[in-house]
Amino acid sequence: MAPSKAPAGVPRWEGLARVLLCFLGLFLSVYALHVELSRENDPEYRAMCDLAESVSCSKVFTSRWGRGFGLVQLVVAKDSALNQPNSLLGIVFYSLQLGLGQMASSTAAQVLVMMSWVSVAGSVYLAAILAFVLGDFCVVCVSTYIINFALLYTNMKRRTGLQKDKTG
Repeated sequence: MAPSKAPAGVPRWEGLARVLLCFLGLFLSVYALHVELSRENDPEYRAMCDLAESVSCSKVFTSRWGRGFGLVQLVVAKDSALNQPNSLLGIVFYSLQLGLGQMASSTAAQVLVMMSWVSVAGSVYLAAILAFVLGDFCVVCVSTYIINFALLYTNMKRRTGLQKDKTG
């Protein structure tokens, strides 16, 4: 999906940055899902991102917090259809960011910013779990956290640009 011409007031770099960030986020989310499913099917599976005992993405993806942020299973059964992998939520999030980012609408821009704040809150929560509960470093996870912060910045620039364009 090629970035469309930026609306007046929106930085020209925003469209390309969004496409790159969303595709990178989608790639990492699909990879995370692949690792999780591969590990479930074969406990001996070793992912490329498993670099050491304390630097292991598959350990993180298959932990309680790898599905439904570790919170959904407090309300429903662990194997419930509602307790989906975080990576699947990431695929939905980055797809929506990419699609809504093609709309030159201040409403879409506001939705993008709100979604980004939720993703950043989730990133901070999961980073704390990663560091203080799991005692692990997940390269894929930390990369998605950085992408989420960058998307928040990009979305705020878009919203501000569209508001300026609207007011004058």
